[in-house]
Amino acid sequence: MEEIERERATGDQKKLLFVCIGNTCRSQMAEGFARHYGGSAIKVRSAGTDALGYVYEGTARAMKEAGIDISAQSSDQLNDADLCWTDVVITLGCSRAAEFCPPSFIGTQIDWPVEDPFGKPFEVMIRVRDEIESRVLNLLSEA
Repeated sequence: MEEIERERATGDQKKLLFVCIGNTCRSQMAEGFARHYGGSAIKVRSAGTDALGYVYEGTARAMKEAGIDISAQSSDQLNDADLCWTDVVITLGCSRAAEFCPPSFIGTQIDWPVEDPFGKPFEVMIRVRDEIESRVLNLLSEA
């Protein structure tokens, strides 16, 4: 958290990119939590390796129950511009960041093995949401 505070003081913002397959559940939750807890100290995006083009209704509902509105977020396809923009790529169970980050990528690559809740009972969505919240809080405290 000290580095984030230092970046806030100097105006530099860490750029985080959360990636999953459809960019409809896990990466959307991570983006929402990072925006909520990171505030102005970070910039955050999410993307999918095979984006579905919409945020899953159960994802928005689970986040709303946690007090975070992600209705303005969109499901976007991962592209080279995202990888050029970011300092940190965090995958959420889709594949390893090394599989799509170019060899020239000098940022940090983090892989989180997170279950995909898409199409599963809402209890799974809640469990995954809580796991992602914990992981994002840990990431922000270590950054």
